[in-house]
Amino acid sequence: MPAYLLLLLAVVSRLVPHAPWFNFTAVGGSLLYFGARRSWKEMAIPVVALMATDVALTTAVYHYSFQWQNYVATWAWYGLAMVLGKLLLGRKTTFTRVAAAVVAGPTSFFLISNFAYWLTEQYYPQQLYPHTAAGLLACYTAALPFYGNDIAATTIVAGLAFGLPVLLHRIFPAQPVRAFVRSK
Repeated sequence: MPAYLLLLLAVVSRLVPHAPWFNFTAVGGSLLYFGARRSWKEMAIPVVALMATDVALTTAVYHYSFQWQNYVATWAWYGLAMVLGKLLLGRKTTFTRVAAAVVAGPTSFFLISNFAYWLTEQYYPQQLYPHTAAGLLACYTAALPFYGNDIAATTIVAGLAFGLPVLLHRIFPAQPVRAFVRSK
């Protein structure tokens, strides 16, 4: 159940209006947690939920026409984030593994999504970055503030999701940590 609650938090955190500079969502941490705590066959659920959120935001909130091709890299990353969670945190959860996942998740999104944008940008109404090494570097440089916010958001969400059960176990030692962390 906690994995599904975090998925709901991820969706809501994207839909609730917030300042553009803030760009703080629970997506990365939620996907890492879902991947670590749920089965492989359940991983389609967050991808579909977040895909629907992307469509809703694009068409109803931002009033753009929806071009599914612009989202393929993002949708693939949703699955990748859960695979990272499963591989790094599925069998054994330690501070070091959570820290590695918190860095790997947002970093992989930063690298994949910005490269995909730079690569396919000629299909957008306005091309900002030329298809050169300098253009790719400019694309990554422009996205650095969003990367920092993504690292912070993922650290907070994953830190609470994986750390709160350990803290509760320290407060209530009669309960095994497993009682607080397993959602299967």
